[in-house]
Amino acid sequence: MIAGSAVVSLALMGCKGDATYVPPEEPMPPNTILLSGMMRELSATPGFTDALLSQLNGDKQGPALMSPSLIKRLRDLILGKDWRGLDRFPGWTLQGINPTVKIAGRYFVKRDDGTASPNESASERAPLETGTVTTERIRRFVDLGHYTLEKAETVDLSKPSTLPGFTTDGIVFDMGAGVTRGDGPNPNLAPMHAESQRLADVLNRLSINALSGVAPASATIGGEAASSPADLMAVLMATGHTVAVYDARYFANFGHFHYRRGGAENPQEVMMPFWIDSQIQIPGGKRSLLVPVSHAEYEWEIRGPQVNANVSWYFGIDGKSQFRTMDTQDQAWVLGRHAHTYRDKDAIEITRLVGKMVLAFAHQHLRRPDLPFGGYYPLGVCQDGVAAIEKKMTGTDTLFPNTADVSLFDDPRDAEVNAMMAAIPKDYNGGLPSPERIFGSLPVDDLNAITIPGLADDLARVKDAWQQGSLERTSSWLHRMLLRVLAAVTSLLLAGIALWRRRRRTR
Repeated sequence: MIAGSAVVSLALMGCKGDATYVPPEEPMPPNTILLSGMMRELSATPGFTDALLSQLNGDKQGPALMSPSLIKRLRDLILGKDWRGLDRFPGWTLQGINPTVKIAGRYFVKRDDGTASPNESASERAPLETGTVTTERIRRFVDLGHYTLEKAETVDLSKPSTLPGFTTDGIVFDMGAGVTRGDGPNPNLAPMHAESQRLADVLNRLSINALSGVAPASATIGGEAASSPADLMAVLMATGHTVAVYDARYFANFGHFHYRRGGAENPQEVMMPFWIDSQIQIPGGKRSLLVPVSHAEYEWEIRGPQVNANVSWYFGIDGKSQFRTMDTQDQAWVLGRHAHTYRDKDAIEITRLVGKMVLAFAHQHLRRPDLPFGGYYPLGVCQDGVAAIEKKMTGTDTLFPNTADVSLFDDPRDAEVNAMMAAIPKDYNGGLPSPERIFGSLPVDDLNAITIPGLADDLARVKDAWQQGSLERTSSWLHRMLLRVLAAVTSLLLAGIALWRRRRRTR
């Protein structure tokens, strides 16, 4: 941990850019407030800062949004009333955040005799899963609803779902001081929650049919049966349903906070992006382009005579790679764009690949159940799996960042997924992301639609330079430190040579 802290400290030294730059706080979209604006008003409220940090924090084995270093950085910014820094939090390169990722490379692994080995890599020590997997074990990593692995069953999707409708119970939390965390219902999608939740549970259950010793499950519509997610899409199409799969991009909502300012009846949405230094220089200055992390997911829209549902898939901060409902209301500033739309056979193929991803990540978790942060970062973030599938489907990838440690993807049962994850760029070793990936991750085609203050102008200037072939990079903190060390060593060497020559002349 000492080495990791030192790396983070160096990262902070090297990511300041133009010290005279003040991130703008206006104009803001209607009914929206910056996190810094909320914290200006509430940071002095007893206990509130700790309550906010506890909502974002996790432990190093469980689901977590931020590493301890990032939590400390956030606390320091708030307590130090550094509102400018808070508006571009954390503003590090991926190398700066890298200690979070690298934690997973080596950790305590139980040997067969029950002892622990702290110095051997996870990929070398983790055995392949053998024997029957129980429902209790798999539920930590994949949500199955009321379905089990021990019982063979067939789900008739021709019948209406009996699951309950949408509720905010368990997803919206009152933090006091007029602040809540979590989003309410999407008026268009929430009414379909019961059908959507059933479909997500069924798709997850069908995805892990291939786990060793699992009792078979299937789904039927109009007498047609399916035992895999891809087969289910084919059956839906064959029974008069339309299926569209969207490769969707959003700005990641870091907080999901809502603030009833001054006790107002309608809460304001709290804008809280998570900023990364792209190491691309903004023309006309010394600053790096900071970009908010985007969120990527695949979304299924199914309409027809029996099933009307919307579900998504991504690998989330909960450490789960799975199909999910998507019926909460996004905050307006996160925007949204469909980078690709897949129908017919392509929709079936996307679903097949996603089912393979669900299974591969289940294998990973069963082999390495104590991966730090629930596997988030070491197994990737939401972008990695989507980028891998995009590369397979289109021949190119347009997402940033990718954090997966591909040495962990070594399970021969998941050869196709392993190859896909290895084929996409890696950002955790300090590489320079291409502009195509920076702009491809954005949730808009029109930069003027972006409402985060100052971002649209920065992006427009960089895009112009990119198109004109004049784009320049900013050096990373590591590169600058190496240059400084090299300069110091060179100076010492030259001084030594001069001293040697002087002594030689005096002899």
